Amino acid sequence: MQEKLLNLLLVEDDEVDVMNVKRAFIKNNITNPLYVASDGIEALKMLRGQNETLNVPKQRRIILLDLNMPKMSGLEFLEALRADSDLKSIPVVILTTSDEDRDRVKAYNLNVAGYLLKPVNSTQFAETIATLNKYWMLCEIP
Repeated sequence: MQEKLLNLLLVEDDEVDVMNVKRAFIKNNITNPLYVASDGIEALKMLRGQNETLNVPKQRRIILLDLNMPKMSGLEFLEALRADSDLKSIPVVILTTSDEDRDRVKAYNLNVAGYLLKPVNSTQFAETIATLNKYWMLCEIP
């Protein structure tokens, strides 16, 4: 099981949504390490090993990304991630409230693995995270 552990980076500025993800992990017995960045700038530092307090290990990484954030939007973060030769291959799943077609199209043009709308209630949120976890376990991520 240890070799299947994934290092998950949640890039989310809303503390309620961060808590919802953490609760969903607990409810679904997901033991993958969860790292949290409150904006794209902090996330890039964590991925590059430049954060002063906590960095995401370089192997088996997946990013859960919100689009609506301060300092650097999720789409701006995605552009920077895909432009970085060391980071561009990290799978990204969008988890957002944005139901805008232009956001969805731009995200897929930046090679996201999925685009999910945040469920409104906690039961649906936990089910979404459980489904993502099943997907991650099936994927071969280096």
